[in-house]
Amino acid sequence: MFSVLLFLVILSVLVLAHEAGHYVAARIAKVKVEEFGLGFPPRIFSWKNKNGMTWSLNAIPLGGFVKLKGESGDERAAHDSFARQSLAKRFFVLVAGVGMNLVTAAVIFGVGFVIGMPTIVDGGIAGGTVSNQDIRVIEVLPDSPASQAGILVGDKLVGIDGVAYTSSTAARDALSLSAPHTVTFARGDVEVVATLDPTFIPSLNRAVVGLGLVETGTVRFPWYAAPFMGIRAAASSTWQVLSAFGVLLASPFTHANIGAEVSGPIGIAVLTGEVAKLGIAHVLQFAAMLSINLAIINILPIPALDGGRVAFLALEAIRRKPTTPRVEQMVHAAGFAVLLLLIVVVTLKDIVGLFS
Repeated sequence: MFSVLLFLVILSVLVLAHEAGHYVAARIAKVKVEEFGLGFPPRIFSWKNKNGMTWSLNAIPLGGFVKLKGESGDERAAHDSFARQSLAKRFFVLVAGVGMNLVTAAVIFGVGFVIGMPTIVDGGIAGGTVSNQDIRVIEVLPDSPASQAGILVGDKLVGIDGVAYTSSTAARDALSLSAPHTVTFARGDVEVVATLDPTFIPSLNRAVVGLGLVETGTVRFPWYAAPFMGIRAAASSTWQVLSAFGVLLASPFTHANIGAEVSGPIGIAVLTGEVAKLGIAHVLQFAAMLSINLAIINILPIPALDGGRVAFLALEAIRRKPTTPRVEQMVHAAGFAVLLLLIVVVTLKDIVGLFS
């Protein structure tokens, strides 16, 4: 229950930030906001402010929305209608939510670096203080000796053949020697011992145990440097997430099996609980990464999402006339239905995974 509540709190904060981006951009563009909703209907309760805008709290706590006057292409005659605004203004309003999620991620990373953020420290950290330094597994190659031995991403390296290492380069060099190695890992409070014998991997054209190792540590920066490092971390993480989405979108063509790595709300809630056990710094890092994922998902050209609406703007710019409102509404409704179906399918997979 705690995992679910923590996940809903994090998601609500990130959605609130996203929708606040749309709200502020709409006000700047002189577009009337008819409703600001947290969660999806049915409504639990709502109230109106003096300008006639409705604030609502809804029953399904997995999203939120800002309803703009004329967002469906109607009321073009009204000066405060979204449909009447220029392409540039409409684009600004649509991407503001994504922009706010990226800003939120940078702020969270910045706060994390003030209190101490778990970070890869290979090669050193300029201007920062590093503590709790160790060597962690960041990659396990499929069908490799490490994979067959049950080594997991996140495991802490304790020693190789009875020798402790503080350098990931030295540890990798030791594992590259063509002899069976007795490797000890820490996984929480559990110690895992595995015998790893380098095996020839055709794709790499050499014998390896199949482990990716890096030096990690808790990194702190002075308060005046933390915001800049937060921006840097957000930019780097955004590129990593974009790369991961590229692999995801290419998987039908590369025949990569990534189904097991895709999680829905339940899977993410379970992961939230696991992250919470590691401490507040890990929760902040997780929230920042989730915010970046929300930004990228929303900007994809999928109907019903911000990216889908931006795609219609691009089509309007090319055709030099707007799409018929009824057609656009039907496309977004169909896209929303497909998204809900996808969420149901992934959620069922998560539920089955909990009992398997």
